[in-house]
Amino acid sequence: MRFYIHTFFLSIVRFTKAGYWHKHSVRTLMIVGGFLCFFLSNTIYAQTCKDASVELRADVQLDPPRISLNWSSHPDATNYIIYRKLKSGNSWGNVVANLSGVTTQFVDSTVSKNISYEYRVSKLGSSVSGFGYINAGIEVAAIEFRGIIILIIDDTMVDSLSEEIAMLVSDLEGDGWKVRMQAVSREADVTSVKEEIVNIYNQEPTDTKAVYLLGRIPVPYSGDIYPDGHPDHEGAWPADVYYGDMNGIWTDNSVNVVVASAERHRNIPEDGKFDQSLLPGDIELQVGRVDFANMPEFADSEVKLLRNYLNKSHAYKHKLFSAKRRAVIDDNFGYFSGEAFAASGWKNFGPLCGPEAVQAGDYFMTTMDSSYLWAYGCGGGSYTSAGGIGNTNNFAAANLQSVFSMLFGSYFGDWDATNNFLRAPLAQGTTLTNAWSGRPHWMFHHMGLGENIGYSTRLTQNNSGLYYFSYGARFIHIALMGDPSLRNDVVAPVEAVVANRMEDGAEVLWQPSSDAVEGYYIYAKSEQAPDYVRLNDELITSTNYLVPCLYDEGVYSFMVRAVSLQTSPSGTYFNLSQGITDTLMSNGITEADALMDWVVAGSEVGFTNLSTNATSYEWNFGDGMISAEENPTHVYLDGFFSGFLVASNACSADTFYFDINIATSLNYIKDDPSISVSPSPSAGLVTIKWIGDSQSTIGVTMYAIDGTKMYSNQVVTNGATLDFSLFPAGMYLMHVLKDGVASIKRVMLE
Repeated sequence: MRFYIHTFFLSIVRFTKAGYWHKHSVRTLMIVGGFLCFFLSNTIYAQTCKDASVELRADVQLDPPRISLNWSSHPDATNYIIYRKLKSGNSWGNVVANLSGVTTQFVDSTVSKNISYEYRVSKLGSSVSGFGYINAGIEVAAIEFRGIIILIIDDTMVDSLSEEIAMLVSDLEGDGWKVRMQAVSREADVTSVKEEIVNIYNQEPTDTKAVYLLGRIPVPYSGDIYPDGHPDHEGAWPADVYYGDMNGIWTDNSVNVVVASAERHRNIPEDGKFDQSLLPGDIELQVGRVDFANMPEFADSEVKLLRNYLNKSHAYKHKLFSAKRRAVIDDNFGYFSGEAFAASGWKNFGPLCGPEAVQAGDYFMTTMDSSYLWAYGCGGGSYTSAGGIGNTNNFAAANLQSVFSMLFGSYFGDWDATNNFLRAPLAQGTTLTNAWSGRPHWMFHHMGLGENIGYSTRLTQNNSGLYYFSYGARFIHIALMGDPSLRNDVVAPVEAVVANRMEDGAEVLWQPSSDAVEGYYIYAKSEQAPDYVRLNDELITSTNYLVPCLYDEGVYSFMVRAVSLQTSPSGTYFNLSQGITDTLMSNGITEADALMDWVVAGSEVGFTNLSTNATSYEWNFGDGMISAEENPTHVYLDGFFSGFLVASNACSADTFYFDINIATSLNYIKDDPSISVSPSPSAGLVTIKWIGDSQSTIGVTMYAIDGTKMYSNQVVTNGATLDFSLFPAGMYLMHVLKDGVASIKRVMLE
């Protein structure tokens, strides 16, 4: 009987990986799974869930670059098979090493700095095999921009939690997210909520990465499943993955199952619950939910519970409390008929906390008064309890000091139930996330090199065999309770950021991070450019930064983030703190305005600088000579010259162009503003006018750009129209002689 059952579970795993599913197959597996859960409590193997895991840590060296994977010896091991891929790779490829069972280290010298690698270590044994995964690297670059996160807010909470929501948005932006907010009714249809998400996603699909569900956001239901093996809640289960799928087809016309004791699980065609038991395709968005509806076991109101959660999440992100990098595993199932549920803890916690900091212990008692970064617990469950761990009432009376949690047991993975045990940890203590991990196993190891927990959620939901999962892969029930932006390692932010206006710019000052950091990045945004942009190319180690120019009018926001070279059990990477901000009002820059005049005396030209708001000048005289004087004098040879003046200040520059024709017959030449020639450009006809004696006449001579005389008339009356329509198109210089004074006008003919 034992052999048969063990073989059957392996068959389930192979069947799942192959991806061959239909409604009856899923239901058959649920029924058999239920049989196993009910009747096989005495078929536990001598092996433990720790035996079914390879607890990994990475020690790295920069020069020469080297990653050393380390694990503990195991008496049953016969071989260790090592695979490596890039973090972005979608297959493991060839074996890179096949090591003997006594080996406890693999050294990879074929690595480079700032490359994110991923390793799989498979342990082969005479009685039980195991797996371990780690995302390792050497000085991997910081993730500055994490993408767009869509914040969906229960509209009944918008006013009462306005301050906390503003704080949440600031924290998300401070961690590199762009936030798009949308309030929805808790009574809305799930399809309308999904439509809001899709509409936002479609505006920037490449950058949109996550959805944060805050409050009682309508719960999608889907499928014909009961992955815990209990047929009294076979049918539709909560399916937040629906909100993360941007292009899959979700139907409501085929599943017809009404065996569940609760109506919410009964699924019939066209009832608003979807048919899909498995994801219809890979989901695009990370999804996390913070929802304390229907939790009367807690004395605080739903609003107060949400407020408490947002405040402690803020405190964690700002390192106002520190979680010790260690983990506890409370395993009340053991090696359960071929399944090692608690291996979810053993194989994940090594890369996150270090294998030496992972211990077996009681979930509640261990974290009651002591800080732990991670905790795992499993045991026979109900909607409100897990055997050997506790119940929702225990959570309501507790103040546990773990941050990230995994729990597993019957029933409570179906989390949309009153006083649900999966949601309960988030309502107390310092716990910020929870996941039902065991069917399937979750993959959190990327958090050891800086990824947020939403990344791990999406990876787990989409996993179809790249990582070992036991059972339940791609089922619609896989969901994260908590803020999807949270990260494993926190850097203390700077303090007391102040932005002061300085002429056309600003100076940003701050108090340093309390952590040892490499330096700081400074970012800015304005009302006209509302996304933060980094200002400094290289890290700065001082605690002030000068921004020379504020070009836009309105409110500017400045943000400072500390940068630490984080050493973790997965290697080293540059880790950014929360961004701390200050604002100031800008009137925009004072723009330079270039203007000048000149006097020609023979071949010498005296230039008069009439520019305003300028502090430096660049003259180009058009003959290859330049000057930086404010009012230069220049000697020309005879001929026509086109030059320019650039007048500038620290923030702007302006250019004034001029033309000079040196002719010895004229005492001096300048532009007389009382004389106008229009239009220019012209199709050929131009009118010349001047201010003054309307009965007088002037002399007009037209030169081509190369100095060729094209026209001459020394008796031109005020308002006369001159016909140059036969001239080739181009630029011409009109010399105007009025009262013995010569002026130059530029005329463009089309």
